[in-house]
Amino acid sequence: MVEVGGHPIIWHIMKIYGAAGFKKFILCLGYKGHLIKEYFMHHRSLTNDFTVNLGKKGGISYHGREEDDFEVTLADTGLDTMTGARLKRIENYIDTDTFMVTYGDGLIDLDIDDLLAFHRSAGTTATVTAVQPVSRFGVLEFNDGKRVTSFKEKPQVRGWTSAGFFVFNRKVFDYLSTDEDCVLEQEPLINLANDGELSAFPHNGFFFAMDTYREYLQLNSMWRSQSAPWRKW
Repeated sequence: MVEVGGHPIIWHIMKIYGAAGFKKFILCLGYKGHLIKEYFMHHRSLTNDFTVNLGKKGGISYHGREEDDFEVTLADTGLDTMTGARLKRIENYIDTDTFMVTYGDGLIDLDIDDLLAFHRSAGTTATVTAVQPVSRFGVLEFNDGKRVTSFKEKPQVRGWTSAGFFVFNRKVFDYLSTDEDCVLEQEPLINLANDGELSAFPHNGFFFAMDTYREYLQLNSMWRSQSAPWRKW
């Protein structure tokens, strides 16, 4: 619920999917889930001007922009539940063979249609979006005499890492458990990889996870300067 540009980051993530035409969401709630429920229960009044009629007729008239045409299911998946178990616990809410999953802290300029097309062509149970992260620090190279031979300010790190934007087929539930200690990123993904059922979609564009106050400031700076790469709406 930390805000970027006056909107919770979950709103930005939903808008990324919404811009690609995906409007149905299931939120796996845990710690402070009641705050997320309150936000969506009062979303319309929080995002619009409105007039309240205090007379006998009562009622509220809203002014301003059109509402986001989203359908949001808020599911309490447990206070201490790990990622794999949270996903397993919403299995009954998912009514399609293919669905997408992500976390609540990362923004990306991902082409969702390209990701889905890749997943279908790969023919695997799961696809993870892979990115090459940028180092938080400058990188030095120096010779035996300790003289610096090169300095690179925050270069891309070699190798790929998960950006946390997944596509799954329903078969993924066979790899998960409702046991609250089931961590998606451990046995389930390891077993999917061992079974040849995990593909990686390389993304060379923008990806930014908000894990610290410094990153919160950076994302808000991008939004204020109207240079937010993830804004496709």
